Amino acid sequence: MFERWGRALARRRRLTLALTLLFVAFAGIWGTGVFGRLSSGDNFTPPASQSQHEANLADQVFGRNDADVVVLYRSATMTVGDPAYRQAVTAALARLPRADVAKVTTYWSTGSPRLVSTDRHSTYAVLQLTGADDAARHQTYDAIKNDLTPPTLAADGVTARVGGNVAMEVAVNGEVSADIAKAEGFSMPVLLILLLVIFGSLAAASLPVAIGGLAILGSFTVLRLLTMATTVSIYSLNITTILGLGLGIDYGLFMVTRYREELHRQPTVEQAVARTVATAGRTVAVSGVTVAVALTSLMLFPEDFLRSMGYGGVATVAVDVLAALIVLPALLAVLGHRVNALPIRRSVRRPPLAAAKSAAPRDETSGAWYRLARSVMRRPLVYVTVITIALLALGAPFLRISWGGTDARTLPAASTVRQVSEALDSQFPVNSTDPIEALITGAGASAGGPAVLAAYLHRIDAIPGVTGAQVTGAQDGVIRVDIGYTPAPVSAAARNIVTQIRAISPPPGTAVLVGGTTAGLVDELASLGSTLPWMALLVCLSTFVLLFLAFGSVVLPLKAIVMNVLSLAATFGVIVWIFQWGHLSGVLRFTPTGSIDPTMPILMLAIIFGLSMDYEVFLLSRIRERYDQTGDNTVAVAAGLQRTGGLITSLALLLIIVVGAFSASGITFIKLMGVGMIVALLVDATVVRILLVPATMRLLGRANWWAPRPLRGLYARYGIKEEDSPAPVRVPAGAES
Repeated sequence: MFERWGRALARRRRLTLALTLLFVAFAGIWGTGVFGRLSSGDNFTPPASQSQHEANLADQVFGRNDADVVVLYRSATMTVGDPAYRQAVTAALARLPRADVAKVTTYWSTGSPRLVSTDRHSTYAVLQLTGADDAARHQTYDAIKNDLTPPTLAADGVTARVGGNVAMEVAVNGEVSADIAKAEGFSMPVLLILLLVIFGSLAAASLPVAIGGLAILGSFTVLRLLTMATTVSIYSLNITTILGLGLGIDYGLFMVTRYREELHRQPTVEQAVARTVATAGRTVAVSGVTVAVALTSLMLFPEDFLRSMGYGGVATVAVDVLAALIVLPALLAVLGHRVNALPIRRSVRRPPLAAAKSAAPRDETSGAWYRLARSVMRRPLVYVTVITIALLALGAPFLRISWGGTDARTLPAASTVRQVSEALDSQFPVNSTDPIEALITGAGASAGGPAVLAAYLHRIDAIPGVTGAQVTGAQDGVIRVDIGYTPAPVSAAARNIVTQIRAISPPPGTAVLVGGTTAGLVDELASLGSTLPWMALLVCLSTFVLLFLAFGSVVLPLKAIVMNVLSLAATFGVIVWIFQWGHLSGVLRFTPTGSIDPTMPILMLAIIFGLSMDYEVFLLSRIRERYDQTGDNTVAVAAGLQRTGGLITSLALLLIIVVGAFSASGITFIKLMGVGMIVALLVDATVVRILLVPATMRLLGRANWWAPRPLRGLYARYGIKEEDSPAPVRVPAGAES
């Protein structure tokens, strides 16, 4: 099938490229409009959770009560009791367009002590903006943000700084857009230079970059289509950029490398393209499906954030694979022998066929990677033992991970939004803008009388860490209670308070819903914990099936899964050491919070597992190809590493360049993703693939290729194999073992 497909594309190359240009034009005009259609609101709470039900009911009964915008005012000379202070702030707020601001809450309108700092020199106003959704409120904020800090305030001796939920979302949006522009602006030139060094010709080097760029445009287009049917998080753009460019270049490099080899062997360009698609194209297809399945597992989670990442990731991988299997073969067919045009090395200047005829066949046993593999396989038990212990030691900090949520500290320290949040935490009564909220519903909510309600609130007050519970609203048989507490909202101590509140028996004839940011994190952790085993089952089972169909062995898939678990464990351990414990925080420029957002390891698990399998498939494909020719496991492993060792190392280096731009992000959890992927790539492409895989395959010997007889028949009938097996080759004397 793959060979016929490659031959058909070679014959219809001009039509294929013409259709591709039309798609690029459409994606460039329409697809890039996705930036204004993505959600940046709070999509981390499970839709069916108690905290989400509480939020929905509170909005229905009492209306929206979100702190869309918080304007923090301060005077060095006046206190909030000074009439001039009040007049300056009130006049500034009165000038805001009424069509944009639905509600304004200040200390002077409510008399609430929560809105005054401990030194009484600061106060804040809470603004609720008009707009039916996040995007509309973002537009409203953009329209009035300059009016929130008018020059007249400074003239009156009052400073104003802006924060709040919408302001934070807009700030994060700006950082994400800047990260993507930085990644593309930095990565593309560096990648082209590295590819130029790898290939030695500008024509060949430009092909993987072109596929990566096409993949990004295509994934933007698919994401915009998805926004018409479901909510898609703005953070999916980061996944799109990383995977689109990274995998596009991976697949492009793999295909172009194989095509240049086939030009030496095949009599025509058409046959070289056909064999490239039959071999490298088959490997790309298997790899793409494996990566896509790993990312599909994110769709098992009910949280919009993770589901969005799954949508974006799968869309990107699909576009990458299609670009590699449709557009790239057509480009190769058009270029033909000109794939080596514009060389920078003399060795690349000769036409490939002439070079092939004048040169002796390359002896794989003389390569550095071949010698390294043989060296490793002479002491396989030592390598397996030492590397396994080292990876487990790196992963040990993960056993002491502390889960937590994200807050304004995820923004850079210079961000005004973060500074406002920190000032509210340090200068005002605790949880002034983010209390735990409880709704008491049912016929008995008001019938029980003040004494019953007071007794319930007294039991809440008695919980260690609670600073007070007070009724803040009563309407339509629903009573709203705000609960203050001393721990940080995303801390384990605060989550324990939510658990204890939920454990208290409600007043007779009532039901209680507990919500708020902290309760949302409690529900999120419970949801993630219950779904994670199903994710692991889906990823492992699908990976096992795909690798079995690709290589006809039940041992190799199990080995690959174990290798990936070791690599992931080491990566997560390093992440805890850096981002939870704070090591290297000064160098990386972030503020450690003492905890890790639980969605990040799950997202990294899907991405890193898929990328690790990407390299595993590349390596095993060459090993299996040589094993089918020689029947010698040791020679096959060494020859496979010789063929792919440099390629895998180059792929990892290129992807590290792509990811490296995100490790410099101003958003802490995007930085965490970038650093984590760099660690995973370094571990996987060097220690695991280059050392651990050859050592374990040497220990297993012929057992690597074992499968029960019924499964061997299944593989013979349904396996993803090349249509024409390569002819056996002679193993050099002394190479067998």
